[in-house]
Amino acid sequence: MTAPIATFRLTRTIAAAQDRLWHLLTDAKSRELWGGPSDDVVLVLEITDLREGGQERHRCGPADNPEFTVDTHWYHIESPTRACFSETVTAGGQRFGVSLVTYVLEADGPATTLTVDVAVASMTGDDMQDDFQSGWTSGLARLEHLISTGTLA
Repeated sequence: MTAPIATFRLTRTIAAAQDRLWHLLTDAKSRELWGGPSDDVVLVLEITDLREGGQERHRCGPADNPEFTVDTHWYHIESPTRACFSETVTAGGQRFGVSLVTYVLEADGPATTLTVDVAVASMTGDDMQDDFQSGWTSGLARLEHLISTGTLA
């Protein structure tokens, strides 16, 4: 059986300078603030190594049980314009999905146009593809909200 594959692209013009947005996207502690799909979900940083070949690990889920592990592997980092990495989501010894993600940041006056391309290989069926897209869509919305309210300095 082959894993179902899905791709999607999200593009946003975000009210932040390119360097600032780059930091918020690549800094593991910043991602803890915006990367969860809702206020009810936490990201807990365990390991961070932001460099080509580096790896990171977050736990994700409800605050009382962040049962999902997200392992990130950085393949290409070209600050502050592009990055490529993979994320593998597991829980209870089961791999749910693997994604390949590319960020492209282009300065747009005082703002930055961000394009996020994601390819998802689901190990559990089509539902994971929707979960990855929903998670990225809501995460970017949370990022924009936190920037607009000044919560992310």
